Amino acid sequence: MPRLGGRKLYSLLKPKLDAQGIKLGRDGFFDYLREQRLLVMPVKRYTKTTYSKHWMRKHPNLLKGQRVQQAEQAFVSDITYVETDEGVHYLSLVTDAYSRKIMGYEVSHDMRAESVVKALRQAARQRQTNRSLIHHSDRGLQYCSELYQHELRRHNIMPSMTDGYDCYQNALAERVNGILKQEFLLYKCRDLTELKSLVRESVDIYNRLRPHLSLNMKTPEEVHKKATSIGEVA
Repeated sequence: MPRLGGRKLYSLLKPKLDAQGIKLGRDGFFDYLREQRLLVMPVKRYTKTTYSKHWMRKHPNLLKGQRVQQAEQAFVSDITYVETDEGVHYLSLVTDAYSRKIMGYEVSHDMRAESVVKALRQAARQRQTNRSLIHHSDRGLQYCSELYQHELRRHNIMPSMTDGYDCYQNALAERVNGILKQEFLLYKCRDLTELKSLVRESVDIYNRLRPHLSLNMKTPEEVHKKATSIGEVA
């Protein structure tokens, strides 16, 4: 995890430093990273992957004003682009909003609904509860398509979409996309096959090993497993 970030890295290393009798506070740790030119510089890129000016039905924002309080209460979805030597490919993600666990993903040559829906199917298979579930996304063609909406109905999942063109209403999904691209997908693959392998490995590391500040430095897998364990399932 070469772009993990100083705060999360310090949390992972602190027990090992203590075990060696090394007293190093977080400020001192950051000073050391700065001296060694190891601080992570932010990367900002933006390529539009959403076309929402279409005739298909859009659904209301069911998460507006609501707080997600348990795992598998809401899934959030988004699409981003990833380049290889072959050209541009697209990564579709479905993430549990509570645990931040990536529940489903698909890497494809295009953004057609037939490709994007595969991530949703995988996420549905990974579910551990039968709780009432909301699927939240932007108003892109893929999510509004009959194919995608049929899959949501098949799994009794309620559709929810952003209002208008407010990107902040799907910020969590975009944040997870950004983590994968800026922390894991750091080198340009030769082709789609190699990219799929890299994404599979990256998702596994993200879910099992990467701590989150918003999860009190726990991993998505830890939080999701605890929240869906026997005795806690609604």
